[in-house]
Amino acid sequence: MGNIVAVVGRPNVGKSTFFNRLIKRREAIVDAVSGVTRDRHYGKTDWNGREFSIIDTGGYVVGSDDVFEAEIDKQVELAIDEADAIIFMVDVEDGITGMDEDVANLLRKVDKPVFLVVNKVDNNKRAEDAVEFYALGLGDYFTIASINGSGTGDLLDAVVEALPEKEEVEEEELPRFAVVGRPNAGKSSFINALIGEDRYIVTDIAGTTRDSIDTKYNRFGFEFNLVDTAGIRRKSKVKEDLEFYSVMRSVRAIEHCDVCLLVLDATRGFDGQVQNIFWLAERNRKGIVILVNKWDLVDKNTKTAKEFEQHIRKEIAPFTDVPIVFISVLNKQRIFKAIETAVEVYKNRTKRIKTSVLNDVLLPIIEHNPPPAYKGKYVKIKYIMQLPTPQPQFAFFCNLPQYIKEPYKRFLENQLRDHFDFNGVPVSVYMRKK
Repeated sequence: MGNIVAVVGRPNVGKSTFFNRLIKRREAIVDAVSGVTRDRHYGKTDWNGREFSIIDTGGYVVGSDDVFEAEIDKQVELAIDEADAIIFMVDVEDGITGMDEDVANLLRKVDKPVFLVVNKVDNNKRAEDAVEFYALGLGDYFTIASINGSGTGDLLDAVVEALPEKEEVEEEELPRFAVVGRPNAGKSSFINALIGEDRYIVTDIAGTTRDSIDTKYNRFGFEFNLVDTAGIRRKSKVKEDLEFYSVMRSVRAIEHCDVCLLVLDATRGFDGQVQNIFWLAERNRKGIVILVNKWDLVDKNTKTAKEFEQHIRKEIAPFTDVPIVFISVLNKQRIFKAIETAVEVYKNRTKRIKTSVLNDVLLPIIEHNPPPAYKGKYVKIKYIMQLPTPQPQFAFFCNLPQYIKEPYKRFLENQLRDHFDFNGVPVSVYMRKK
């Protein structure tokens, strides 16, 4: 079970900076104007070997204080519902504000681990000022300076310690396919078209599907579990809310599936949110099939399928070996093709290649194109094997693994793809000392 940690707090206390430091990429747009984090952001990070997903519930509403307060309450409630642990961030420069007190009131009732984190503590004077946060009634606090990372280590030690241990899921033989994507891309309709019955109520309001449902599916000789992530429990007029819920659900579903069917709306394109979900699936090393839905609505004079496909491949580089299927759920076009493709990807992900075959095929190629010499030293790759992991990982044994750089690893990955078909599946290449 993947753990989720949510970061809550007023706008501008430094949530985004903290979040970016954890996932090591500048993902949230950070700016000194209150409330400019554009998107709820989520990513994967690991600390001391424990992986977890982190969600930044960023304040994004620009408006009056009361609008903010309603928003923050909602974000905190979402975090309470969905996360395994909550980091509540406050700012030592501002001291305790009314909004902080509101959040603290909500969090005191929670029986999940809550970590009060006082940010911007970068000198002794401020460390003394932090004492006032005891008044929030959440017990001990952590002091950090997210701008330079001081204090985050102790905080993360405590967070990881408090996360529920992953219970080992009893292995089900059936492959799990998760249908993910933004609200209203056609996920539920896709599942209905497949199952051939309307067991979901689908209307045009984003977020009418209440729950993430597993459907055992057996048609055309395939048997698998279909996980629908459109699951949203609350009716709410706030789009961002639904977007956030669907993101949370996608995160969970991705962590539990074998293959992600990423449904996108052709009229909206391969936008940021869709890309986020794609990279999350890739970071989790899951199989991926991209389904371009509503292709029937696109003006064909301006865009051909080929151009659209090239555009997507440009965005997902370097992992471009991913099937893209154009479908129309409404006209039931290529729905079955989508599932066939997912089954292929599943087979690719579970493929085992004999060591002898690997070496026979790849060693001659490596001999013709050896890794570039480094500081006058020659790297010799002597032996290759596939590791016994749930997804394709390969170890290349050589004399000087530290001298092999990314471009050559990519060359090896491409050779594996060319000769053994790993379409739709992230492949990991490791260099090991013989």
